[in-house]
Order: sequence, then structure tokens, then C-alpha cells
Amino acid sequence: MLRIFCAAMIFALAGTASAQQAPPADAVKELAPTGKLRAAINVGNVVLAQRDENGGVRGPSVDLARELARRLAVPIDLHVYDAAGKVTDAAKTGEWDVAFVAIEPARAEGIGFTSPYVIIEGTYLVGTDSPLKSIADVDHDGVRIAVGKGSAYDLFLTRTLQHAALVRYPTSPLALDGFLTDKLDAAAGVKQQLVQFAKTNPNVRVMDGHFQDIRQAMATPLGRDAGLKYLNGFIEEMKASGFVRSALERSGQSGDLVAPAAN
Repeated sequence: MLRIFCAAMIFALAGTASAQQAPPADAVKELAPTGKLRAAINVGNVVLAQRDENGGVRGPSVDLARELARRLAVPIDLHVYDAAGKVTDAAKTGEWDVAFVAIEPARAEGIGFTSPYVIIEGTYLVGTDSPLKSIADVDHDGVRIAVGKGSAYDLFLTRTLQHAALVRYPTSPLALDGFLTDKLDAAAGVKQQLVQFAKTNPNVRVMDGHFQDIRQAMATPLGRDAGLKYLNGFIEEMKASGFVRSALERSGQSGDLVAPAAN
């Protein structure tokens, strides 16, 4: 009898814990108003997402989206974009419910952000014979910098550059191509992507240091307060549990990119 009683108590407690972990109904409604989780995935940032050999997508943002859908108990519907600017533009037409983009003031007008889950560096790529040697050398009159339109580093440099000019391209990969074909002075981008590009071209080098810490977060359109509150708790748990670190490492990225716990 005692064993039966103990087993019943364990079952009851497990059921209670499971119920406590279930997302609030209002959060589910806000994050999946169509009955499925529409998640925007940006393959323009190789740290967070990449296309696979079968034409699908993989990476930390995809893993997080699938885990969130599992917890919400709704199907996943991935919306794939090739640039962060296209993701944020799509928020205006209601194409997605959650996204994975960097925290930027210009985006906060229509999007609510969680705390960051990954922090990556924005830096410059230049020619191997370039007279530009340091980050500070780039912001001078006459210097032209290639950027992906609407990227986090485009928005940051738009706010902070005093002298250099930005030349915008539709996507980050096209910005790198444009840097070469249009003979620009530098290209701005995510450090990992620039390093990857430099490995294929012996005539370019990635500068030491960085001009920006890019704080990648989950996002949802403004006005979904219950949904955003749930997302904040979700992303903090995913960092603390090691989920984000493991997802980065499976994707060939450094687990050291995981952002610290929010205060």
C-alpha cells in the first residue's frame, strides 16, 4: 500500500509540475494566433542559420523555433529570409510571430525584444594592401563601406559614423560581392561571415577588433505583451540549460557566443 501511495504522490506531483510549466493561454494565443508558430529565420547571418544540402534550414535559431513550437504545442511554420532587413520589413505586414534579430533602436518602433541569447561582433573586411589598419581608420572622408541593407551593423553605422559613407546592398553576401566588384574600401559584417569569406579570397583580410557588439535576441511584434513575457523566460531558460550553447556547437559555431544571463 505504501508503495502504491508513494507512486500516486509522485505521479500527482509530476502532473502538477507539468501543468506549471505549460505556457499561459494568452501567451500561446499571441505567439501563435493562426494556430501555428510562424518563425522568421534569417539565413543572411551564418552564425544563427544556414541552408542545408537539401534546401532546408538549420542552425541555432531553427532549433530554438522548433523547441518553442513544441512547448506551445503548435505546428512550426518557418519563413526564411536572406537578410535581417527583410525580416523586420515583414513585421509590418504581419508575416511572422517570432523572429531572431539583433536588438536595435530603429527596430524597437514595431518589435519587442527579449534579452540577447547570442552576442557576436561586427567588424570590417578590407583588402590585404589596404592602408586602413585599425577600426578607427575606417571612419574618414572618402572611405566607402559595403553593408547589407537593414542589417544590425548598417543601422549601427548609420547612427555612429561621422565621415565614411555606407553603400547598401540587398543582402550581406551581395555586400561582400559588391565590395570586390565596386572596389570599395571596406565591407562591414558579422565577424564569422567575414572570416569565412576571407578564407576563399587571399586578397582580403578581416580587421582585428570590432566596432559593435551585435546582441541577437528573439522578437515578436509590439502589443503581444504576454507573448513577449513568455519569450523572455524561454530564452533565459534556453541559455541556462545549455540549449543555446549546444545548438551553436552543432552548427559549427563557438559556444562562447552565448550571452550572459539577464540581470
